[in-house]
Amino acid sequence: MSTSTAEDGTAAAEEVLSADEYRERLRDLPPSAKLVAKVLETDSPLSQGQLAEESLLPDRTVRYALNRLEDVGLVGSRYSFRDARKQVYYLKN
Repeated sequence: MSTSTAEDGTAAAEEVLSADEYRERLRDLPPSAKLVAKVLETDSPLSQGQLAEESLLPDRTVRYALNRLEDVGLVGSRYSFRDARKQVYYLKN
């Protein structure tokens, strides 16, 4: 990603997660967070609305799932190149 913020710079300095560590962080999360992570594995980056469409989950549930994924350090966000008013989400691993 060509644009970055101070947060992105520190995220880049973090070590890359192994598959086992990724699975361990996902293990205790709710099913909605696991589904959102799976959608992001196949198609990324996506906005919250796009994630809701792809996962067939309500917007509010997607927001909750993204918050949980961000809390455990699995998802990052940045502003969309197409529409700077929107954020898009991606897996950090």
